Amino acid sequence: MVKTNIIIVDDHKMFRMGIKLMLAEYEDIEVVGEASNGNELLQMLETTKPDLVLLDIIMPDGMDGIETARRLNNNYPDIKILMLSSENSRDVINELINIGINGFISKKACDGGAELANAIRSVVSGLEYFGRDITQILYSVFVSRKAAGMPELTAREKEIIALCREGLQSKEIADRLIISTRTVDTHKNNIFRKLGINNTVELVRYAMKAGIINVE
Repeated sequence: MVKTNIIIVDDHKMFRMGIKLMLAEYEDIEVVGEASNGNELLQMLETTKPDLVLLDIIMPDGMDGIETARRLNNNYPDIKILMLSSENSRDVINELINIGINGFISKKACDGGAELANAIRSVVSGLEYFGRDITQILYSVFVSRKAAGMPELTAREKEIIALCREGLQSKEIADRLIISTRTVDTHKNNIFRKLGINNTVELVRYAMKAGIINVE
Protein backbone atom coordinates (compact mmCIF):
# COMPACT_ATOMS: atom_id res chain seq x y z
CA MET A 1 0.00 0.00 0.00
CA VAL A 2 1.31 3.44 -0.97
CA LYS A 3 0.88 5.86 1.91
CA THR A 4 0.22 9.57 1.67
CA ASN A 5 2.64 11.41 3.96
CA ILE A 6 1.32 14.66 5.43
CA ILE A 7 2.47 17.41 7.77
CA ILE A 8 -0.04 19.23 9.99
CA VAL A 9 0.55 22.95 10.52
CA ASP A 10 -1.55 24.60 13.23
CA ASP A 11 -0.63 26.71 16.25
CA HIS A 12 -2.84 24.65 18.63
CA LYS A 13 -1.07 21.50 19.80
CA MET A 14 -4.28 19.85 21.02
CA PHE A 15 -5.90 20.39 17.63
CA ARG A 16 -2.92 18.81 15.87
CA MET A 17 -3.13 15.85 18.22
CA GLY A 18 -6.85 15.46 17.51
CA ILE A 19 -6.34 15.49 13.75
CA LYS A 20 -3.48 13.02 14.07
CA LEU A 21 -5.66 10.66 16.10
CA MET A 22 -8.50 10.89 13.58
CA LEU A 23 -6.21 10.15 10.65
CA ALA A 24 -4.58 7.24 12.47
CA GLU A 25 -7.66 5.20 11.53
CA TYR A 26 -6.72 5.34 7.85
CA GLU A 27 -3.88 3.05 6.81
CA ASP A 28 -3.19 4.96 3.59
CA ILE A 29 -2.50 8.27 5.39
CA GLU A 30 0.46 8.90 7.68
CA VAL A 31 1.31 12.04 9.63
CA VAL A 32 5.08 12.45 9.32
CA GLY A 33 5.41 15.82 11.05
CA GLU A 34 3.78 18.70 12.91
CA ALA A 35 4.52 22.43 12.99
CA SER A 36 2.98 25.37 14.83
CA ASN A 37 3.64 27.94 12.06
CA GLY A 38 5.11 28.40 8.61
CA ASN A 39 8.63 29.04 9.84
CA GLU A 40 8.75 25.67 11.58
CA LEU A 41 7.31 23.98 8.51
CA LEU A 42 9.95 25.41 6.17
CA GLN A 43 12.69 24.23 8.53
CA MET A 44 11.10 20.76 8.58
CA LEU A 45 10.98 20.63 4.79
CA GLU A 46 14.76 20.76 4.67
CA THR A 47 14.78 17.11 5.78
CA THR A 48 11.20 15.87 5.26
CA LYS A 49 9.24 16.05 2.01
CA PRO A 50 5.54 15.21 2.51
CA ASP A 51 3.00 14.63 -0.23
CA LEU A 52 0.63 17.14 1.33
CA VAL A 53 0.59 19.91 3.93
CA LEU A 54 -2.55 20.36 6.01
CA LEU A 55 -2.42 24.07 6.74
CA ASP A 56 -4.29 26.44 9.05
CA ILE A 57 -4.58 30.13 8.18
CA ILE A 58 -4.39 32.05 11.47
CA MET A 59 -1.16 31.38 13.36
CA PRO A 60 -0.21 34.37 15.54
CA ASP A 61 3.39 33.36 16.23
CA GLY A 62 5.55 33.09 13.15
CA MET A 63 4.49 32.87 9.51
CA ASP A 64 0.72 32.62 8.94
CA GLY A 65 -1.04 30.22 6.59
CA ILE A 66 -1.44 32.60 3.65
CA GLU A 67 2.27 33.45 3.43
CA THR A 68 3.14 29.81 4.08
CA ALA A 69 0.91 28.70 1.18
CA ARG A 70 2.53 31.28 -1.08
CA ARG A 71 6.06 30.08 -0.24
CA LEU A 72 5.07 26.43 -0.57
CA ASN A 73 3.59 27.01 -4.01
CA ASN A 74 6.68 28.93 -5.14
CA ASN A 75 9.39 26.73 -3.63
CA TYR A 76 7.77 23.29 -3.34
CA PRO A 77 5.23 23.06 -6.19
CA ASP A 78 5.04 19.26 -5.92
CA ILE A 79 3.68 19.44 -2.37
CA LYS A 80 -0.12 19.65 -2.29
CA ILE A 81 -1.73 22.29 -0.05
CA LEU A 82 -4.99 21.55 1.74
CA MET A 83 -6.23 24.37 3.95
CA LEU A 84 -7.99 23.27 7.14
CA SER A 85 -9.26 26.38 8.88
CA SER A 86 -12.18 28.11 10.55
CA GLU A 87 -11.23 31.33 8.70
CA ASN A 88 -13.21 31.20 5.46
CA SER A 89 -13.93 34.81 4.59
CA ARG A 90 -14.41 35.77 0.97
CA ASP A 91 -11.17 37.80 0.72
CA VAL A 92 -9.05 35.08 2.32
CA ILE A 93 -10.40 32.31 0.10
CA ASN A 94 -9.98 34.45 -2.99
CA GLU A 95 -6.34 35.14 -2.10
CA LEU A 96 -5.63 31.48 -1.42
CA ILE A 97 -7.18 30.40 -4.72
CA ASN A 98 -5.03 32.94 -6.55
CA ILE A 99 -1.97 31.57 -4.74
CA GLY A 100 -2.82 28.10 -6.03
CA ILE A 101 -3.97 25.97 -3.11
CA ASN A 102 -5.37 22.54 -3.96
CA GLY A 103 -8.26 22.45 -1.52
CA PHE A 104 -10.04 23.98 1.46
CA ILE A 105 -12.03 22.30 4.20
CA SER A 106 -13.55 24.00 7.23
CA LYS A 107 -12.52 22.84 10.70
CA LYS A 108 -16.17 22.54 11.67
CA ALA A 109 -16.58 19.88 8.98
CA CYS A 110 -14.01 17.66 10.71
CA ASP A 111 -16.07 16.27 13.58
CA GLY A 112 -15.05 12.88 12.18
CA GLY A 113 -12.11 11.99 9.98
CA ALA A 114 -14.00 10.66 6.94
CA GLU A 115 -14.39 13.93 5.03
CA LEU A 116 -10.85 15.01 5.85
CA ALA A 117 -9.47 11.67 4.64
CA ASN A 118 -11.49 11.97 1.42
CA ALA A 119 -10.23 15.52 0.92
CA ILE A 120 -6.61 14.39 1.36
CA ARG A 121 -7.07 11.52 -1.11
CA SER A 122 -8.76 13.76 -3.67
CA VAL A 123 -6.06 16.43 -3.54
CA VAL A 124 -3.20 13.94 -3.69
CA SER A 125 -4.83 12.28 -6.72
CA GLY A 126 -4.69 15.59 -8.59
CA LEU A 127 -8.21 16.87 -7.99
CA GLU A 128 -9.32 20.00 -6.15
CA TYR A 129 -11.44 19.67 -3.03
CA PHE A 130 -13.67 22.22 -1.33
CA GLY A 131 -15.64 21.31 1.78
CA ARG A 132 -19.40 20.94 1.89
CA ASP A 133 -20.10 24.33 3.44
CA ILE A 134 -18.11 26.18 0.77
CA THR A 135 -19.59 23.98 -1.96
CA GLN A 136 -23.10 24.90 -0.80
CA ILE A 137 -22.30 28.60 -1.07
CA LEU A 138 -20.57 28.07 -4.38
CA TYR A 139 -23.45 26.31 -6.10
CA SER A 140 -26.19 28.44 -4.56
CA VAL A 141 -25.33 31.13 -7.11
CA PHE A 142 -26.90 29.02 -9.83
CA VAL A 143 -30.22 28.51 -8.04
CA SER A 144 -30.64 31.93 -6.47
CA ARG A 145 -29.42 34.31 -9.15
CA LYS A 146 -28.43 34.18 -12.82
CA ALA A 147 -25.28 35.99 -13.82
CA ALA A 148 -25.64 38.29 -16.81
CA GLY A 149 -25.32 36.31 -20.01
CA MET A 150 -25.26 32.93 -18.27
CA PRO A 151 -26.18 30.16 -20.76
CA GLU A 152 -29.43 28.27 -20.31
CA LEU A 153 -29.10 25.07 -18.32
CA THR A 154 -31.15 21.91 -18.83
CA ALA A 155 -33.62 20.67 -16.24
CA ARG A 156 -31.27 17.83 -15.30
CA GLU A 157 -28.31 20.22 -14.96
CA LYS A 158 -30.36 22.45 -12.67
CA GLU A 159 -31.36 19.38 -10.66
CA ILE A 160 -27.75 18.34 -10.24
CA ILE A 161 -26.76 21.89 -9.33
CA ALA A 162 -29.44 21.93 -6.63
CA LEU A 163 -28.03 18.70 -5.18
CA CYS A 164 -24.50 20.09 -5.36
CA ARG A 165 -25.80 23.05 -3.37
CA GLU A 166 -26.66 20.57 -0.62
CA GLY A 167 -23.00 19.57 -0.58
CA LEU A 168 -23.51 16.15 -2.17
CA GLN A 169 -20.63 14.50 -4.03
CA SER A 170 -21.03 12.80 -7.42
CA LYS A 171 -21.72 9.31 -6.03
CA GLU A 172 -24.32 10.65 -3.61
CA ILE A 173 -26.02 12.57 -6.41
CA ALA A 174 -25.99 9.45 -8.58
CA ASP A 175 -27.65 7.43 -5.81
CA ARG A 176 -30.28 10.12 -5.27
CA LEU A 177 -31.17 10.37 -8.99
CA ILE A 178 -30.69 6.65 -9.70
CA ILE A 179 -28.16 7.30 -12.44
CA SER A 180 -24.48 6.43 -12.81
CA THR A 181 -21.67 8.47 -11.31
CA ARG A 182 -20.26 8.85 -14.82
CA THR A 183 -23.51 10.46 -15.94
CA VAL A 184 -23.37 12.91 -13.05
CA ASP A 185 -19.79 13.84 -13.94
CA THR A 186 -20.82 14.32 -17.57
CA HIS A 187 -23.53 16.76 -16.52
CA LYS A 188 -21.07 18.62 -14.29
CA ASN A 189 -18.60 18.88 -17.16
CA ASN A 190 -21.37 20.28 -19.37
CA ILE A 191 -22.08 22.94 -16.74
CA PHE A 192 -18.40 23.87 -16.62
CA ARG A 193 -18.24 23.96 -20.45
CA LYS A 194 -21.24 26.27 -20.71
CA LEU A 195 -19.60 28.66 -18.27
CA GLY A 196 -16.25 28.43 -20.02
CA ILE A 197 -14.42 26.96 -17.02
CA ASN A 198 -12.52 23.73 -16.40
CA ASN A 199 -12.82 22.77 -12.76
CA THR A 200 -14.12 23.67 -9.31
CA VAL A 201 -11.27 26.06 -8.56
CA GLU A 202 -12.08 28.10 -11.66
CA LEU A 203 -15.77 27.99 -10.72
CA VAL A 204 -14.97 29.45 -7.29
CA ARG A 205 -12.85 32.17 -8.88
CA TYR A 206 -15.54 32.95 -11.45
CA ALA A 207 -18.29 33.27 -8.86
CA MET A 208 -16.22 35.38 -6.48
CA LYS A 209 -14.89 37.78 -9.13
CA ALA A 210 -18.42 38.20 -10.44
CA GLY A 211 -19.43 39.27 -6.93
CA ILE A 212 -22.32 36.84 -6.88
CA ILE A 213 -21.42 34.78 -3.83
CA ASN A 214 -20.68 35.88 -0.31
CA VAL A 215 -18.50 33.52 1.73
CA GLU A 216 -19.16 34.06 5.41
